[in-house]
Amino acid sequence: MTIRYPNGKLYSPNPTVQKTAKKGKDKDFSFSNRGKTLEDEINEANDYYVKRRLAIIHKKPVPVQIVKVEYPSRSAAVIREAYFRTPSTTDYNGVWNSHYIDFDAKETASKTSFPLKNIHVHQMTHMQQVTEQNGVAFIIVRFSAFERYFIVPYDVLQKAWLAMENGERKSIPFTTIEKEAFEIPTSYYPRIDYLPIVQKLIEAKSHGSESEEIVE
Repeated sequence: MTIRYPNGKLYSPNPTVQKTAKKGKDKDFSFSNRGKTLEDEINEANDYYVKRRLAIIHKKPVPVQIVKVEYPSRSAAVIREAYFRTPSTTDYNGVWNSHYIDFDAKETASKTSFPLKNIHVHQMTHMQQVTEQNGVAFIIVRFSAFERYFIVPYDVLQKAWLAMENGERKSIPFTTIEKEAFEIPTSYYPRIDYLPIVQKLIEAKSHGSESEEIVE
């Protein structure tokens, strides 16, 4: 099936993510996690939160305009071409503990860095707008080579993005991720219980704001 962006540009899935998904199916890290993608794991956590009334966080629907459909038989229809009606922002949003949560999910097979090509300009703009409204914006990254998960705050992404625009490296080193992001420990169920780590992000952000006020 052919899918295009609103400007007509052909959409092609990130090859790094595709390779990661295939590797995830071949590599048996644990019986409970066999074959699961990062999206599966986040959806599992979100279902857990909703059922226990801890938070309401869902995956955003992606509006698609279908333009070409073929009918190989009376009982079957095959979509051959479609367009994204609007550029996608981030994957998930919702409310938790009086906080608006907005984030994207990214996977990489790299062992040394997180490529910034996995993020689009309109996503950075969206996360900036969320942050300006005192929302909590971030991405959850899975380094599939290590099976390690991190919450990378918007301010860390913004710093790396601005550096890239100034001609510096086009990725965030894994060492920087370990130092400036927040690692999500894995567990049995849900595998990635990420909200306690979001709390650490919020607390760190609050302490940072208090420090700035003292300096001023």
